[in-house]
Amino acid sequence: MIAANNVSLQFGKRVLFDEVNIKFVNGNCYGVIGANGAGKSTFLKILAGDIDPTRGNVSIEPGKRMAVLRQNHYEFDEIPVIDTVMMGHSKLWQIMKEKDAIYEKPDFSEADGIRASELEAEFAEMNGWNAQSDAAALLSGLGIAEEEHYKMVKELNGSQKVRVLLAQAIYGNPDILILDEPTNDLDLKTVGWLEDFLLEFKNTVIVVSHDRHFLDTVCTHIVDIDFSAIKLYTGNYSFWYQSSQLALSQRSAANKKAEEKKKELQEFIARFSANASKSRQATSRRKLLEKIDLSEIQPSTRKYPAIIFQQKRTAGDQILHVENLSYSQNGETLFKGLDFFVNKGDKIAILSKDSLAVTSLFRILNGEAKADAGKFTFGQTITTAYLPSNNEAFFNGSDNLIDWLRQFAEEENKDEVYIRGFLGKMLFSGEEVFKKSNVLSGGEKVRCMISRMMLAQANFLMLDEPTNHLDLESITAFNNSLKDFPGTVLFTSHDHEFTQTVANRIIEITPNGFIDKLMSYDEYIESDKVAAQKDALYA
Repeated sequence: MIAANNVSLQFGKRVLFDEVNIKFVNGNCYGVIGANGAGKSTFLKILAGDIDPTRGNVSIEPGKRMAVLRQNHYEFDEIPVIDTVMMGHSKLWQIMKEKDAIYEKPDFSEADGIRASELEAEFAEMNGWNAQSDAAALLSGLGIAEEEHYKMVKELNGSQKVRVLLAQAIYGNPDILILDEPTNDLDLKTVGWLEDFLLEFKNTVIVVSHDRHFLDTVCTHIVDIDFSAIKLYTGNYSFWYQSSQLALSQRSAANKKAEEKKKELQEFIARFSANASKSRQATSRRKLLEKIDLSEIQPSTRKYPAIIFQQKRTAGDQILHVENLSYSQNGETLFKGLDFFVNKGDKIAILSKDSLAVTSLFRILNGEAKADAGKFTFGQTITTAYLPSNNEAFFNGSDNLIDWLRQFAEEENKDEVYIRGFLGKMLFSGEEVFKKSNVLSGGEKVRCMISRMMLAQANFLMLDEPTNHLDLESITAFNNSLKDFPGTVLFTSHDHEFTQTVANRIIEITPNGFIDKLMSYDEYIESDKVAAQKDALYA
């Protein structure tokens, strides 16, 4: 068990946490959520002992070992990959190093023999003889090929380094596992492996993630950081979100009787518990929800942006025709022979193992790059809006947000009140609209770009990793807006829930061809026929 006892953290006059008391017990997985800047990663650093709180303390049950997913990708550059993983169990690693040093001594003494014997006993008790094979199994499960295991960490690419650090954290069955954004840079297969690992993990997990599907799959509890307070809720992210929205609507219904509210909540819990029986964490989650105290369900005080995409003009029947499109960069083929029609109302997820391929396709369709071969034709009624994955070119100037957004408005729509309305929908209010555009955070820039898209009132949206840098509230609002949008959407996203709930069609592009399927994302993943096609195309 690990507990925060009267923990407070203050920077100057700003209070991040105040008198936090929370216990994390064995066998549960806790998802830590909160708006950008609420202090999720900071709270994890306090639990890990990397930051001291202003007041209070963190206590860990005696004899329990904690492991933390480290974010410094260069710390282990001069160390072999397999050793980096084993270093995750610091006590076992120290025993291995001390033991090896003793055996290498040229003047091996009787005292050395006694110490070596003691170390060997500890080593065997900690299952040390399987240390290397266990580390290798973790690396393989996380997609690090066997030939990479004995290279130096500096020889790996950024994505591989992330996986090595993740293997280091989960190595040796720690009693407390702290993970900050563990799914970043992981592909779908590896995320699935991690989900399965955590579902079987019997100890305590505390995780920060913006991946709602991941939180729903692995979490038994949600830890909500909101307005300097930290509250604990039973259930996964979807249960927390839906129950808080229900409580919010109940609070607004002033005339509803207490008995009616209680019945509505009970029915909601029963319905969600039944759905939980279909999940991979069925038994434990259902039992937890059945025992929930109705007083636990409270409305969230966080604000959700109002993302509303409206069409100035309804599209005709001719949307987009892509014909035999091919593109390469630096001599490497990213995609070729791409040929498809986009139908009215299609919401197509574009997939690829190489994110550069998808970005290049979007840039070609938006006139920012030229294809090597082929062509594309938009229908005459089509108006487009594009959200690029890299938006830095839009924020070089020092305009305030009103002037920044005004430059994208048509002449008759440059009125300040009109412009403020679109910024307000994305939670820029009051003095915030006078911020300089070149000092915004990553999340603020994306919210500005969404304001720009809403202002365009296009009937065809192109979105390249739209959830990057956004908090869960903005991701949820964006997700819901696209489900309701009557126009056409081309998008790519690593957010499983986002892709599953928006896309009605999947197109996967490869250097050797493409796959085009009219089905949901989950159906695409589960399709054996698709798997066979992918094997052939990537071979």
